[in-house]
Amino acid sequence: MAVRFHVLASGSNGNACVLDVDGFGILVDFGLSPRMLAPRMKQCGVSWDRIHVVLLTHEHTDHWQQTTLAHLAKQRLPIHCHTEHVKAFDASPRAFAALDSARLFRHYEPGQRIALNADCTCTPIELSHDCSVTCGFRFDGPGWSIAYAADLGCWTKALARQFADVDLLALEFNHDVAMQLASGRHPRLIRRVLGDAGHLSNDQAAKMVAEILKISTPGRLQHLVQLHLSRDCNRPELAAAAARRTLERLSVDFSVHTTDQQRAGPSITLGDATVTSRELFAQALLPFGE
Repeated sequence: MAVRFHVLASGSNGNACVLDVDGFGILVDFGLSPRMLAPRMKQCGVSWDRIHVVLLTHEHTDHWQQTTLAHLAKQRLPIHCHTEHVKAFDASPRAFAALDSARLFRHYEPGQRIALNADCTCTPIELSHDCSVTCGFRFDGPGWSIAYAADLGCWTKALARQFADVDLLALEFNHDVAMQLASGRHPRLIRRVLGDAGHLSNDQAAKMVAEILKISTPGRLQHLVQLHLSRDCNRPELAAAAARRTLERLSVDFSVHTTDQQRAGPSITLGDATVTSRELFAQALLPFGE
């Protein structure tokens, strides 16, 4: 069975990923327009005719776009979302009406496993974020598991347990705290980002990874994908360095992939030693700062 994970976009300007399970395509969030998604999908070897189902993490508009919702309605693709998310779709009444009349909205609840197809189940996992309901997802299939969490302000050991024993962990490494405090942003925005319902810092994310590793089968985690880096308050080398310190401290080894808002990637095939990714692991050795 071929299982591939593609990041199309990750960051405050738009989020979208595709999980391909032996030709069954799952679009996670659709925070870019169809025009912007098309070249990124092509770059990753993905096409709309290979997308079979859509999942939405939450209703912030960097995770869904009105024009893409209309495109999903034309494609007649089922959308799994929480009932609270549907309220946000009022901004696109025609698309909403088309999806609703075709019964293409599938409502999930955190903790309730969804059978997406015979080879893939999905469990929504509630996260702490300043939105009505925000979820990450755990995907499980025969011999493989993937966890995805793009927006969360804090984590607990209970949350880490839900992400244990996965082959690929896609997790937010949003900001460097010192850069955030020195950013000149409005104090209210800084408090929001640093708060328990905001976004994970590099150090918070690295500590969560360490906890997941401690309670997982040794050697199980093969890939860490660093999501949602702040354009203004983070640097790829800082995020990679935080992950590298965890690897060195725990004497473990896995691939670290740092996403870039401006381009697609990484594209990872589980079990394949050769991955097409923009690895910034070596950059952890560079000096901090600009």
